[in-house]
Amino acid sequence: MQKRNRILLVYFLTFGGILLWLGIIFLAPFLKSRAFGLNVFAYAVFTPICHQIPTRSFFLFGHPLAVCARCLGIYFGFLGGLGLYPLKRGFSEILIPKILTFVLVTAPLVIDALGNLFHIWSTSNWIRFLTGVLWGLILPFYFITGVADFFLNRAREKSSGIKNIP
Repeated sequence: MQKRNRILLVYFLTFGGILLWLGIIFLAPFLKSRAFGLNVFAYAVFTPICHQIPTRSFFLFGHPLAVCARCLGIYFGFLGGLGLYPLKRGFSEILIPKILTFVLVTAPLVIDALGNLFHIWSTSNWIRFLTGVLWGLILPFYFITGVADFFLNRAREKSSGIKNIP
């Protein structure tokens, strides 16, 4: 029962975290449209992880979202993957998806990004968004598995008094 409770805790904390994350993404242009100084903070949160190029972003309230279309797709895909997680995995076991699954959902994003990088083609923001969604769908299956496994191992170490050193 302890394993199930830990997985559920990680799941629900992750769900809350992604909702907050998406909220900040959509809050940034709203704050900018109202000339609130907090918009600088909202955009700055995402600066280290997204290029935030306006032409590659969707707009809301006349301003770009805090992330580009592909990053937004990844976060929406992550949210969708969280919705699928209980249906596909449940909360009793910690399982990692097969590597082939990861490769298949990653390939469209990588191919599209490389094609754009080398100026072979230029895709629309909607295609970038969709490749991001596809990739984001698989991420919760790794994230929840990794975090839950980490905490379960820590709990085991604490109860046994023995620390596992790789």
